[in-house]
Amino acid sequence: MRADPVKPRPPLDPSAATPWRRLDPRFYQIAVLSGLLIYGLGWLHFDITPDRAALLLSTALLTQYVCTKLWGLPKFDPKSALISGLSLCLLLRTNFPLLAIVAAVITISSKFVIRWNGKHIFNPTNFGLVFLMVVGAPVWVSPGQWGNVAYFGFLMACLGGLVVNRAARSDVTYAFLVSFAALQFGRAFLVMQRWPVPLHRLESGALLLFAFFMISDPKTTPNSRAGRILFACLVTAFAGFIQFGLYRTNGILWSLAILSMAVPLIDRLLPGVQYDWSRVRTNPQPQGVPDEASSGVRQPALDRPALG
Repeated sequence: MRADPVKPRPPLDPSAATPWRRLDPRFYQIAVLSGLLIYGLGWLHFDITPDRAALLLSTALLTQYVCTKLWGLPKFDPKSALISGLSLCLLLRTNFPLLAIVAAVITISSKFVIRWNGKHIFNPTNFGLVFLMVVGAPVWVSPGQWGNVAYFGFLMACLGGLVVNRAARSDVTYAFLVSFAALQFGRAFLVMQRWPVPLHRLESGALLLFAFFMISDPKTTPNSRAGRILFACLVTAFAGFIQFGLYRTNGILWSLAILSMAVPLIDRLLPGVQYDWSRVRTNPQPQGVPDEASSGVRQPALDRPALG
């Protein structure tokens, strides 16, 4: 008696993926940042008013819309602008509303203006903050306004985002956090500081924002995994020089802004496939089907706004 032939399994249909696998990770990031801002305004008394937060967010969205029209992009996508605006609400402090508007405009427009090989060079929020500090504007970054409950809650939400959304850039976040912790504890050991000192430096809301929403920006980090790990370690090392050698604050912000200009060189030395937001919402490509890396064909570089 002859057995029936085994029918080949049909190829996976990306549309059949579960909804949470198709969800754009930026929606989760917007929800986390929005929840933190609301909690900070309502219970932690962040030193920013609701009016100032509304001004930053509306300016960021309006700038995104104007740039979308000026650059002739297919549609207006507010997700990236919301992430950048929320990050500015949590970090940027100034006594002048006009400077808040300028910061939001510079932040969003930088990713349209300063580009290389289909990618924007700088993380938008990082560039907006550092640019204003470079020109001597009366602005500052507010890193320590969280409290233990908000800090650990935000940490768990960020780690959950890496697991749930799988944005394909968790390697650079982990590499930075491990190397930064090693830097802090290593220096504490060398100068014989008590262990609560480096622990206090690690319990910073600004550090979490930097690790999970700035240095992990898929559109500004190197394309290859080896390049991203190298980049994270370089950012940590240069931040340590700025903090402990030059005795300046905001070392990680300065370091990221300066070393972001080296990303094109890292991509040249350690090449990889350029990140595409649409890939995180579908299943991986079946084996044997060429992608742009294997076929040598580069897809048109439409603007898919980046994180933070």
